[in-house]
Amino acid sequence: MGVFVFLPLVLPLSALPIARLAEQHLHPRVTTRLLTLLAVVLGVCSTLCLGLLVVVGTAQLPGNPLPDGWSDPEVRAAVPYAEVAGIAAIFVLSAALVVCGTALRRAHRIRERAHRALDVLPSGADPAVLPDDTPYAYAVPGTPARPGRPARPGRIAVSRGMLGSLDGDEQRALLAHERAHLHCRHHRYLLAVRLAGCVNPLLLPLRSAVAFSAERWADEEAARAVGDRRLTARAVGKAALISRPAPYPGAVQFASPEPGPVPRRVAALLGPVPSARTWPPALTPAGLAALVAAAGTAASALSALNASVALFLVLKAATPW
Repeated sequence: MGVFVFLPLVLPLSALPIARLAEQHLHPRVTTRLLTLLAVVLGVCSTLCLGLLVVVGTAQLPGNPLPDGWSDPEVRAAVPYAEVAGIAAIFVLSAALVVCGTALRRAHRIRERAHRALDVLPSGADPAVLPDDTPYAYAVPGTPARPGRPARPGRIAVSRGMLGSLDGDEQRALLAHERAHLHCRHHRYLLAVRLAGCVNPLLLPLRSAVAFSAERWADEEAARAVGDRRLTARAVGKAALISRPAPYPGAVQFASPEPGPVPRRVAALLGPVPSARTWPPALTPAGLAALVAAAGTAASALSALNASVALFLVLKAATPW
């Protein structure tokens, strides 16, 4: 294995250029799916790498439950600085698992709280109009059935203040945007990238890139549904000026009050429809960045696979049967 076992921990750097350039050359739907796929594969490879380091680096520690043969010098020689790397990997992997578990619990808790708040409103109402003069709108993903509780479908929540601030056409754009979030299951992409960033902090820039591309994807779906890109751009800009944070942090909002991404979304809607190509042109910065990201992801997967197979063979030979 040698130093190649560490490659999956640093190869996520290869995905950072495409995270910045994809939005300029790809449809936001393709950008969201591509960046999520890169994040998931690179995150899984990083987790596997840490697991291998834990096994190799801790086999020689006293009192460990692993077979005695695994502490053989030949096993430790398979990984440089096996003892130090193994002990460090224990803390890193444990911290990553705790953070991932916390993120999953938080997402579940926020969804449950949002559904409980909407349960007091008529179940057939679409959208669920909240008697609140603070302007906001967000989508609440559905929840599966559980013992003693039926499945809950995804719902759109919009405050009375938001509806009162938009005219009829702008309200249609708002609702089309939120329905796109539910129909395209954007919450799954966001959660997958968040968990990947918990495992390897180098993947954190992909989280903001996917969040923006998911909003752009919903904008394009809304513009197609209402048939007017300028109307959708006006609704996004107007909502951003009056919006306040949703009562449930992490909920997918129509127009976040944060100033950064909204002007870019409005500018994109005022421009032409994004190309439906699934890969940027090769002789462009985005094309080269996509190739670098693909090569880095492939190298990470091959390194993790090679290290796993090599470690399996070494441990099998060192384990008495």
